[in-house]
Amino acid sequence: MCGIFGIYRNEKAAELVTLGLFAEQHRGQESCGMAVNDGIALRLRKKMGLVKEVFRPEKLTNLQGDIAIGHVRYPTCGASSVYNSQPHVVETLSGPSYALTSNGDIVNYIELRKDLEAKGVYFASTNDGELILKFIVYHVEKQGLSIIEAIREGMKHLKGAYSSLLATKEELYMFRDPYGFRPMVFGELQDGSTVVASESCALDILYPRWFKEVKPAEIIVVNKLGLTHIENDPAEYRETATARHCIFEHIYFSRPDSFVFGESVYKVRMNIGKLLAKADNVQADMVIPVPDSSNFIALGYSREKGIPYEIGLIRNHYVGRTFIKPDQTIRDESVYQKFNALPYFFEGRKVILIDDSIVRGTTLRKITKMIRNAGASEVHLRIGSPPVRYSCYYGIDTPTRKELIASNKSVAEIQEYIGADSLQYLDIQDLRKAVSVPEDYCYACFDGDYPVL
Repeated sequence: MCGIFGIYRNEKAAELVTLGLFAEQHRGQESCGMAVNDGIALRLRKKMGLVKEVFRPEKLTNLQGDIAIGHVRYPTCGASSVYNSQPHVVETLSGPSYALTSNGDIVNYIELRKDLEAKGVYFASTNDGELILKFIVYHVEKQGLSIIEAIREGMKHLKGAYSSLLATKEELYMFRDPYGFRPMVFGELQDGSTVVASESCALDILYPRWFKEVKPAEIIVVNKLGLTHIENDPAEYRETATARHCIFEHIYFSRPDSFVFGESVYKVRMNIGKLLAKADNVQADMVIPVPDSSNFIALGYSREKGIPYEIGLIRNHYVGRTFIKPDQTIRDESVYQKFNALPYFFEGRKVILIDDSIVRGTTLRKITKMIRNAGASEVHLRIGSPPVRYSCYYGIDTPTRKELIASNKSVAEIQEYIGADSLQYLDIQDLRKAVSVPEDYCYACFDGDYPVL
């Protein structure tokens, strides 16, 4: 899971991309990067660290230009290193420069990389963003295709998730995989600049005149002539009848102030909470979210049950999102740095603790223990998603099923491991009711029904 942001024809391109990436920092905290084009040269800066650390004001002075694309990374494909950070750049002997940034995962990465290497293509990383770029550049420079034709060729061969931005010296291309796994929106600023991002919340801070979603399999070209839409038929490139948007974007990854896949994330999370409450008979003194992704799930639950919604866990917002830490040891240490219980708040009280999901179980085990140590008489755990039993290959860091607690333990065993008085998940049929068009979503991490393998 990553965040992308781009802008076309704006003299403050680097500054605005920095703002956009900061708004999407929740989508990746390992590294960040930006490529800026002034029409002559393409300048690149990428480093390990957070946006405000890497793109300090004095560093932006070296990133002059009016076309820019940027990226915040959460590592899934490729090790945690600056070589795998994005954007990736290609300089060619014939003159054109190319830069690409992408959000998603390519499931046939190894196969396609070996094929390109056999044709003399060199790789500097193990990141699938570089694969997408090198595939396109090879077909343009060596096979004589146009960039649009090369992207279409990629849609025939690249299997998996990709919401991508490609910048050249004169143009900006945005395109999305035929399944629409990952979100991607574009819009127009008051000065006429075109902007594109993973989430609408990153556009909101720039006050766009309007924004729309990039459609699955769509290619949009931005140049001096304006916007050109190439709406390819997704059915030509996919094996399913409908799109397969990642339901986990609504459950956890996206910000609640975003519109994702045509729906308000806030409203979906409220729906999840209400549906979770309707299936629950437990009574308690309060409903407590594990902040922040569970806040609105808990609020929806509270309103449906008529049990007071309280903030009993205080989050340190200077600690990143625990789920997307690249190392399990760092995840474990972050729990105590990130959360603390209000003193004297839980004593003798029955608590319904709401979280969005259980992946490995280690975080909730520590949080449950924290609440018990603070004096709670009962802790009932309610989860706003079904059990995560299967690995995701489309951009979420669950590479092996042995890491997933629900793949190895029953609900009763998970309850005992975490130390809760009861444990209840959201039923998958109720999850489908939480969104407007349930058939357009991917639930593979819950049911193992993979659209692409």
